[in-house]
Amino acid sequence: MKQRYFVLKIQLLNIEPPIWRRFMVPDNITLDHLHNIIQIVMGWTDSHLYDFTIRKVRYTKAPESEEEGLNSGLYKLGDLINRKGSVFYYTYDFGDGWDHKLVLEDNGYSNPELKTLLACLGGERACPPEDIGGAYGYFEYYTALKNPNHENYETYMEWPGVNFNPEKFDSKSINKELMNYFR
Repeated sequence: MKQRYFVLKIQLLNIEPPIWRRFMVPDNITLDHLHNIIQIVMGWTDSHLYDFTIRKVRYTKAPESEEEGLNSGLYKLGDLINRKGSVFYYTYDFGDGWDHKLVLEDNGYSNPELKTLLACLGGERACPPEDIGGAYGYFEYYTALKNPNHENYETYMEWPGVNFNPEKFDSKSINKELMNYFR
C-alpha cells in the first residue's frame, strides 16, 4: 500500500491573534510520535503531559488505567481519522491547559518537491513561553510586552529571554528540527 500523507492544521485555542501551524505527516504516524511533531512545530519544550481527544476517546502516554485513556503509542492517526475536515484535540500541560484544535485539511497530500516525511508548511506567530499560566497568563504577558510602561514589562522581558518576539514564525528552523527528529 502506498504511503499517504496528511496535512493537519493546528491552532492554539483561546489566543488572539491566532497562533497556528500547518504541517505534513505520514498517515501511519502513531499518536505519541504526533505529539513529538506537535512539540516541534508549535515550539513547546516537551516538559509536560499531554493527551489527544479523538471522537470522545482520550489517548495519552502510558496511562495507568482506562479512565486515564488509551496508550497513544499503540494507535496510528490514519486508523482513527481519515476524512477531510475531521477535527480532534490535543492538550499540552494540564496545569496551564494549552488546548489545541487539529483539522485534517488533506488526506492524500502530494508534493514531489518535498523529499521528506515531515514538513511544516506554514504558520503564524510564536508559541507562548512554557509555564506562563495558560491563555490568561499569556494575554497578560503579551499585553506587557507591547507596553514598556507596564508594571511587569521588565520582568516579562527577561522571562523567556530578550529575544522573544510574539510575531516570529520561522518554518525553516522548524523544518530543520523535523529533519533531525526524523533521523
